[in-house]
Amino acid sequence: MVEEQTLLPLLALIKNFQVVLAASICTKGGKGVISRQFRDMSRTRIESLLASFPKLIPTNTQHTTIETADVRFVYQPLEDLYILLITNKTSNILLDIDTLHLFARVVSDMCRTADEREILSKSFEILGAFDEVVSMGYREQVNLMQVRSVLEMESHEEKIQEIIARNKEAEAKEELKRRAKQLEMQRREQQRRTASSGGGGNYLGGGVTGYSPIPRYDAPDPTPSRIAVSSPTPSTTRAPAFKGSGMKLGSKKTKQAELIDALGGDVLASPTISTEISAPPTPSVSSPAALSSSERGSVPEVAAESIHIVVKEQISLSLLRDGGVQSMELKGDMNLLITDADLAHIKIGLSPPSTDFGNSLQFKQHPNVAKFAPGKERVITLKDPSRALPVGQSLAVLKWRYNGTDESNVPLSINCWPSPSNDGTCEVSIEYELENENVSLYDVVISIPLPEGSYPTVTSHSGEWSLNPSSHSIAWTIPAISSDEDTRSGSLIFNVGGDDAGAFFPVEVAFIAKGSLAGVNVASVTKTSGESLNSFSVDSLLTVDEYLVV
Repeated sequence: MVEEQTLLPLLALIKNFQVVLAASICTKGGKGVISRQFRDMSRTRIESLLASFPKLIPTNTQHTTIETADVRFVYQPLEDLYILLITNKTSNILLDIDTLHLFARVVSDMCRTADEREILSKSFEILGAFDEVVSMGYREQVNLMQVRSVLEMESHEEKIQEIIARNKEAEAKEELKRRAKQLEMQRREQQRRTASSGGGGNYLGGGVTGYSPIPRYDAPDPTPSRIAVSSPTPSTTRAPAFKGSGMKLGSKKTKQAELIDALGGDVLASPTISTEISAPPTPSVSSPAALSSSERGSVPEVAAESIHIVVKEQISLSLLRDGGVQSMELKGDMNLLITDADLAHIKIGLSPPSTDFGNSLQFKQHPNVAKFAPGKERVITLKDPSRALPVGQSLAVLKWRYNGTDESNVPLSINCWPSPSNDGTCEVSIEYELENENVSLYDVVISIPLPEGSYPTVTSHSGEWSLNPSSHSIAWTIPAISSDEDTRSGSLIFNVGGDDAGAFFPVEVAFIAKGSLAGVNVASVTKTSGESLNSFSVDSLLTVDEYLVV
């Protein structure tokens, strides 16, 4: 009994050592966004304390605590909001400030932006994290990484069930493929039997199945037909004048539906462009030089003139993380499309060679195109000036290639700098800079791998960023990069758990660019007779095959 009476004052002292009454996020005007009470407090009491809090903040001071007659406010600005702890006056202020900083890191980690709408959308997760930091008013001995691990609530049994479900789904797809193949074989066998049975038999025409072999007759379609032309597949053939209407045991549509069902809906149909063609059908010419919308991304379209020149380049590049080029290969080709027969006798003058690539480019001309004369202007023209270039048909007139390790030829430099700290985390700074002004980049995505089980806290960024769960990486997206000072360079800084600098490589870059990296540009177009032509169009596009920082 004596020992119990001795311990009671000690327990009361420990209880009053640090008591967090509530953790709240409110606006600058005192309106509560979310609040978690760790002791019994009414909603009216909390709203009254939050409403009076902004009026108590002293001006022109650096203090982050306010004391009233009953409670103490420990607060920190959070962009346009305040995050604050409401504690008793006997609480340890140093522990309160440390707890407040952990609360702020939790909110920044869970919300991309610290605004009211984002916090309300993540309110359930934030309040759950608050409960992991403070329990019954007392601080738990946890850090940010431990809070993340608790909130993830990974279950070994759940993972096993997911693996089993995926395996069952894969087996079902394989079974559907096997059945679709079996049905196709039966259909072909049935067609062979029908063809060999002749014309005799029962009332329906004889044969094993009762179907007689009807010869396929393509009746002319008197109405205008609607033909789907896949883009960007070249098409220079005559539009079909007849529309098939014969009876078939298995139509294309049924076969395609069976295949899609067999693959579980994973087959994606390629986009098509519908073109109205009125009867009687006339020869149609689609531009093989035109680039599809999926291939060019956000690169602005180019209106095709009667003389349309398409320059396409593809780059494969591997950069070293410490600087320098491990390997670089650039391939390019130029296609010419003429739609006016009066302009079939022309020659194309190219701009002077780029100072970056110099004489490192290797050119290859079409067999009917004259070779470049050494030391003279580069001109694309037929060997026989009396001959005419093909009309309505795309012609690959020139190809070029570069293979080397010259760092001055890199279009976009990437600098990724991981800096491990002593607390088991790592600060990663990554920046880009446009090095070649011949091109303007669009739809740029820079993917940085993340250590297993860790998630980033972004502190500074240009453009947009998001997490890619399939590859467990952070995807940094920049809509456009050009020689303009505002977009020429940019940076991204984030903190993440882990101290292995090699875990953030290889960095993968993807983009679509407008312009020629090799500097193969059209300077002029003239007729072989010498008359200058101003009506021509050039569409230059650079795509990425592989772009890595290793």
